[in-house]
Amino acid sequence: MPISSLALHESMELHEALNFKTLCLAKSKLMQGLVFDRDLKALLQKDVEQSIQAIAELQALYAKAPFQAAMPASRPDPIIN
Repeated sequence: MPISSLALHESMELHEALNFKTLCLAKSKLMQGLVFDRDLKALLQKDVEQSIQAIAELQALYAKAPFQAAMPASRPDPIIN
């Protein structure tokens, strides 16, 4: 019997994994600009590609989370001091 939604603790763990992979992607992209070794740069590019694929897969699973909220129609006003 297939499960149509995730449990709350599974949703939170998935959220944490998605945040972690997003951070890894940002770090690998940033480090590519600082690295001059071709092999290391190729390794970072491979990590970027795999991270993008993993994020897409996690986002597909995230659609089963029970606490989905509607996206606002417009962006919130920026905080200006």
